[in-house]
Amino acid sequence: MPRPARTSAEHGYTLDDQIGFLLRRAYQRNSVIFAEKVPGKLTTTQFSVMYRLAEDGPMSQNALGRSVAMDGATTKGVVDRLIARGLLRTARDPDDRRRHLVSLTPSGVALVDEAVEAAILVTAETLAPLRDKEKETLLRLLRKII
Repeated sequence: MPRPARTSAEHGYTLDDQIGFLLRRAYQRNSVIFAEKVPGKLTTTQFSVMYRLAEDGPMSQNALGRSVAMDGATTKGVVDRLIARGLLRTARDPDDRRRHLVSLTPSGVALVDEAVEAAILVTAETLAPLRDKEKETLLRLLRKII
C-alpha cells in the first residue's frame, strides 16, 4: 500500500499561509468585483490595455504589451479580441511604415472612460476590509515584490 502524503504537521507547509495562494485568492476576489462593476464585459487584462492606450496614446503592440507586463502572444490575443469588438484599431506608424500602432476607436474611448469610473470603485471595494494605513502598506509591499 502506498505511503500517504505527509501532512502540514510533518513538513510545516500550510497552504492557507502561502503568498501565492493568498495572492490568487485576493485576485479572485478582485476579479469578481471587477466583473460585477466594470461595463462592457471587459477582462482586467483588456481594461489594462485600453487604459494604457488612453493614458499614453497609440503605440506598437510590442510596447503596449511591455507597458502592461504581458508577453507578445497574450498581447496579440487581447488586441485582436478588442479589434474584433470595434474598441481598438491599428494603423501604419507614419514615422516607421514597417510598424503598426494600436489605438482606441471612438467606441473604445467611450468605454474606457466609463470603465475607469467603475475601476475606481473596484479598487475601493477590494481594499474595503483594510484601514487606510493597511491599504498603503499592502500596495507598497506589492510594488516592492514586483
